[in-house]
Amino acid sequence: MSAGLPDERVVVPAETRDAVDAATNARRGSDGAGRALWDRPLVRVAGGFALPVALLAVWQLVTTTGAVPAYQLPTPGSVLTAAGELAASGQLWTHIAISVQRVLIGFAIGSAVGLAAAAIVGLSRAGDVLLSPLLSALRAVPSLAWVPLLILWMKIGEESKITLIAIGAFFPVFTTVAAALRHVDPQLVEAGRSFSLRGWSLFRTVQLPAVVPSVASGLRLALAQSWLFLVAAELIASSMGLGFLLNDSQQTGRVDRILLAIVLLAVLGTVTNAVLGLVERRLLQKWT
Repeated sequence: MSAGLPDERVVVPAETRDAVDAATNARRGSDGAGRALWDRPLVRVAGGFALPVALLAVWQLVTTTGAVPAYQLPTPGSVLTAAGELAASGQLWTHIAISVQRVLIGFAIGSAVGLAAAAIVGLSRAGDVLLSPLLSALRAVPSLAWVPLLILWMKIGEESKITLIAIGAFFPVFTTVAAALRHVDPQLVEAGRSFSLRGWSLFRTVQLPAVVPSVASGLRLALAQSWLFLVAAELIASSMGLGFLLNDSQQTGRVDRILLAIVLLAVLGTVTNAVLGLVERRLLQKWT
């Protein structure tokens, strides 16, 4: 305190301090209890189903009351009936199996190539200078723009569809992991080099564990992108798969089957993302 100036400190009575501390502790306790409640597995599952069930109820209400014409939005029962018809004929399982197979193969190829390219760009200045501009330009190309070229080069077989899906999976992995590798803590790298780590041993011991969370995030984005590119491939050049089911149902006016295909894509995307989430958890436990 400066000389000549009065002491302006406020003296808080002990009772007031105790009341404030009690209120703060109570608020923290209630916040912690709230977080603990929402972190419970049963609550998370129930919360995840709450909004879809509500949307399903609204869907049933607007269709049964005639608020929306049936030719625009069939009832949920009609969609289930369409699913039963396709399942009884075996077409439903064929469509699902073919689409899942295409996604998994394209995702695996695109992710592997994306990780390799990310390592080159993220760890090598020369690779960054040579590859980054070209890959950034290719990333801006819409998915449908690749379809005519792939059909011209690879016809309408599986190769063109899987290549398109691999292109979709490549860029999320590449951009996420390359950026993470560029920003690995230099002190960690120098510490590794001080222990005579070089090349692959340095990458495996120091740099890879540092970017595992980014790798996991990139893979999840790539999987979602793979489903998007699958529909683009199957809408244009396919005779089987969920994308084909969408296109065929649109041409024949089967709105119930269109909705069925959309629901199946949503469910399959959610299931595969959940499986990848389990893999991500294992990776984080092992490497971090």
